[in-house]
Amino acid sequence: MATRRLSDLRKAQMQAGYVFVLPSILLYAAFVLAPVAITIILSFTYYDISFGADWVGFENYVRFLTEPRSLEIFWNTLRFAFLAVSFNVAVGLILALALNRAMPTFMLYFFRLAFFLPVIISAAFVAVVWSYFYSVDFGVINYYLAQLGIGQVPWLSSSKFAMTSIVIMDVWKNTGFFMIILIAALQGVPKPIMDAASMDGASAWRRFSRITLPFISPVLFFCIVFASIGALQVFESIMILTGGGPGDSTRSLSIYLVDEAFGSFELGYAAAVSVIMMILVLIITIIQIIGSRRWVRE
Repeated sequence: MATRRLSDLRKAQMQAGYVFVLPSILLYAAFVLAPVAITIILSFTYYDISFGADWVGFENYVRFLTEPRSLEIFWNTLRFAFLAVSFNVAVGLILALALNRAMPTFMLYFFRLAFFLPVIISAAFVAVVWSYFYSVDFGVINYYLAQLGIGQVPWLSSSKFAMTSIVIMDVWKNTGFFMIILIAALQGVPKPIMDAASMDGASAWRRFSRITLPFISPVLFFCIVFASIGALQVFESIMILTGGGPGDSTRSLSIYLVDEAFGSFELGYAAAVSVIMMILVLIITIIQIIGSRRWVRE
């Protein structure tokens, strides 16, 4: 009898749990799963706003994979993601190591705040400010270069410098986020182990590579994955600084998607581009997860 009552109680608790979870499930299905499903279906069609959709199969995907322009944009996105992730995480780690040491409390919090402050500023606002910094005739950067006897640099109007300019701004904007996360990870490294290694005569580099790096590797892996997902979807900074130009030298897949959907009204093709972006993010994330098994300490 007691067992039956306990079973009934568990069933009642499970039913109550389902009732509480149901609104979240419905909202997730309506605003995440349904749009994803519709986008995938739409990617196999030629969609005309006036006449509806015509099924074209894999034609949109073939077009993306065979057009030189789309392949150049695909390469731009990968190139930006590689540079942005590498420098954001590397500079964030260097800053974290520099600030995770004994110093006056005022200086410690001042520098941490100074490097983290750009993270909480709107990306659009940051891009607008940096567009003035990069101005050829009136920009601050070119002014100081002129003082050093260096000629004016067309930061945003030359395909040679445009991508580099965007990466520099992105690192300035986002590296503080990774710095804070990595500082927290560094503070979790066991101090007795570090002290013992120091007493045994281990150099600073050996302590870092053999002790610090393995201990913070899970957090470092999180930073790389998080930065990769964000970089592959970059939109605002490029749109405001260069608009994807000059030519298509800085155009990303996100900008290309918007151009095709709302500029050319190629909604089916734009849906295919979004699906390719999703697949790209999944593939890179899976590769990182598989690779992490070799260098992430559990």
